[in-house]
Amino acid sequence: MNKNKVIIISSIFIFLIFIIVLIIYFNNRIVLDNSSFTLKDDLTVNVYSDVKVKDFIKDIDGKVIDNNKINTNKLGKIDIEFLYLNSDNKKRIGTFEVEVKDLEEPLIWLSNSYSVRVGDDVNLEDEILCADNYDSNPSCKIIGDYDLNTAGNYSLTYEAKDSSGNKESVDFTLYVYEPREVTGGGGNSDITYTDFKEIVTKHKTNDTLVGIDVSKWQGAIDFSKVKEAGAEFVIIRVGHQNGVGGEYVLDPYFKRNIKEALKNDLKVGIYFYSYADSNKEAKKQARWIIKQIKDYNITLPIAFDFECFSSFNTMNLSLFELNEVAKSYFSTLEDKGYKTMLYGSKNYLNAIWKYNTNQVWLAHYTEKTDYDKDYMMWQLCQDGVIDGINGFVDIDILYK
Repeated sequence: MNKNKVIIISSIFIFLIFIIVLIIYFNNRIVLDNSSFTLKDDLTVNVYSDVKVKDFIKDIDGKVIDNNKINTNKLGKIDIEFLYLNSDNKKRIGTFEVEVKDLEEPLIWLSNSYSVRVGDDVNLEDEILCADNYDSNPSCKIIGDYDLNTAGNYSLTYEAKDSSGNKESVDFTLYVYEPREVTGGGGNSDITYTDFKEIVTKHKTNDTLVGIDVSKWQGAIDFSKVKEAGAEFVIIRVGHQNGVGGEYVLDPYFKRNIKEALKNDLKVGIYFYSYADSNKEAKKQARWIIKQIKDYNITLPIAFDFECFSSFNTMNLSLFELNEVAKSYFSTLEDKGYKTMLYGSKNYLNAIWKYNTNQVWLAHYTEKTDYDKDYMMWQLCQDGVIDGINGFVDIDILYK
């Protein structure tokens, strides 16, 4: 075979391979095809909703491959692209558009009445919690006339509006009252309390631990007696913040509490009373906590205890942003190997902490809680009595 024939045969062979490659490519390439599926009528979604591609598809002649979560953290229209297999088992690209809107009315934390003393120097529009899921500064105002220097009952309306036009209003009566002078003497013979031993009898199982949470308010605790009484763990306040932007203060009994608790073989967790109004502040608090506890064996979670809602209106935070503040606190501690949890009452957990995905320390003072979400610990009373502590203490149930 001469040289020219070899070249011709080689060229033909290369050409055939090229043709085969082209056939394979065109048969297998992923092309845009919106003909195999139909979409739901409503392609709007509330901001911060947890939604995926399939949530918007009504019918599909095939199967969605990547049912990805859609980022709904910003308002506006979003172009969605996803992969699916059509009825011929071919990969295809589907596209559609959704619009993220703020569909929630602002939150006004107010019942049908509110009371203040004559002469109190308060700004009611700031004192009454008014917040929005998306806006950091919703419009909040009281409609009606009242005088904090004149006793009386005032019929008012608290009105809130966000930038998306969502409105909420609450009619309430403002009671401005004269403080009464307390006279007479004698103690209250009707003081009730919760016996720690009764809680142990009622709630202790193979799947629970029974314990307490303490701070300086319990004074000098005899932890050996606490242990003998049946306590298995203690959540200790490491400190608190002195108001929004304030300094961090170590609980004066923290070191004594943690040393004595560990000495008596109690499992230990931590909490910090926070006024954090930014992610930066939350991370700073977490780092401060780490410095205080790094030399101790902390086996239970560290709680974010945010209860300063009378200051919330001045923090310029949306409810979502507040939840993000807590996440910054958690992640900073978790990066150092600590477990974390969010402390909150039942009502606040439902209304304020609705974006939280962390473990929960539920505060609900009742015989049987009806909180319907997951929680790892339940603070069931604040009037507990246990050997080793003079006065009342919170009692908690930890679920393994």
